[in-house]
Amino acid sequence: MASASLAANAKRSEERRVLAGTLVGTTIEWYDFFIFAQLTATLLTPLFLKPLGESNPGLAQILAFAMIGISFLFRPLGAIVAGHLGDKYGRKRVLVATLIMMGAATALIGLLPVYAQIGFWAPLLLVLLRIIQGFSAGGEWGGAALMAVEHAPKNKRGYFGAYPQIGVPIGMILATGMLYILRVSMTPEQFTAWGWRIPFLLSVLLIVVGYMIRKAVEESPIFKQLALRKASEHTPLKQLFKSNTKEVIQAALIFISNNAAGYLVIAFFISYTTKVLQMPAAPVLLATTVGSVGWLIFTLVGGWLSDIIGRRNTFVLGYAIVFVWMIPMFMLIDTGNIFLYGLSVFILTIGLGLSYGPQSAMYAEMFPAHIRYSGISIGYALGAILGGAFAATIAQVLLEETGKSISIAIYIMVMTVISVAAVLWVGETKGNNLHVEDIDPALQAAHDKEQHGQNA
Repeated sequence: MASASLAANAKRSEERRVLAGTLVGTTIEWYDFFIFAQLTATLLTPLFLKPLGESNPGLAQILAFAMIGISFLFRPLGAIVAGHLGDKYGRKRVLVATLIMMGAATALIGLLPVYAQIGFWAPLLLVLLRIIQGFSAGGEWGGAALMAVEHAPKNKRGYFGAYPQIGVPIGMILATGMLYILRVSMTPEQFTAWGWRIPFLLSVLLIVVGYMIRKAVEESPIFKQLALRKASEHTPLKQLFKSNTKEVIQAALIFISNNAAGYLVIAFFISYTTKVLQMPAAPVLLATTVGSVGWLIFTLVGGWLSDIIGRRNTFVLGYAIVFVWMIPMFMLIDTGNIFLYGLSVFILTIGLGLSYGPQSAMYAEMFPAHIRYSGISIGYALGAILGGAFAATIAQVLLEETGKSISIAIYIMVMTVISVAAVLWVGETKGNNLHVEDIDPALQAAHDKEQHGQNA
């Protein structure tokens, strides 16, 4: 009894470390990403695209939003490299590497000279660091999702898988909250001169914390099974596209609506409300931060709910809310009332959370273990390109061409119909087997004996 109790306590302790490790890593990654996205909407255009910003502000804003999209184009490469290495050498090592890479690129953005100091080299270097950020983000999500889901009890995969997902809204809250604090604690001149660099540089401290937590996490138990079967000697990427191309396409299409609508909150709304509706920046940042709390809450709810009613039904419920809310949301935002803006964002994040929480579990259940890291990473990265990469850019172009925000609502509604069709195409995945088949019983027995000895 005592040994069983000790083993149960050790298992619970490891589960807590896994959830903390996946959460802190994705939070830091997305804090880094969102700091750039939000500053692009409000400040980086005049600092890094100064001549164009003075001659053609609308085009300059479109190009600035395109800088957000550039990093997405390199996510598939990061997903391919990280997925291959993660399937071959383990999830944990790759997660530590992507965390350090993202943090280093972000800190260097905080040290970059601006256009007035070094001319065209400023936007060029900025694009290079954005590429590194995109490469690292392409490998981060898949590893974090698998570490959570592959450690989870079968009846809690959705809930465990929601933990790396809530790193997105937490990163959003941290980034937006940090910018709000800086905006209200210094003059606009100070913020433009040097204050904008602070949130980029602070990411170094977050990286140290994340590194220490991730180093303490055990490797995924399913990857250990793969090592027993010697499956890691194969070429995961080649096998993925030989047998699971359909699942990669499905995974990409499932994500496009959530990612596109999410990047309206992350980047476009702040630019639209401050530049077009002439709302003050600080209250908009605060309202976005408060509104994003809904994203955090309902992402966890979405993961938990998917363990009860299934991944498919939870996705469809979330996307139904996004679809129905689009036109009323823009009508409320266009009033220019800060409280209605915050309410609009909050209600949108209910749909975003419900269609994001189940994603880790559903994706993991779509792919066999030996190509799972590659499959979910590449599917996620392609979905991000088709969805969020240029969502803010497309929204800005639609606004410039039509002069009506309803055109943006229709764009997201079309994306949502595509994502719902992809979810229905996949069907229900809840309860699919995640484990490795055809393991030599003698090897499994030796492995279990070794693990029992370590736990004792």
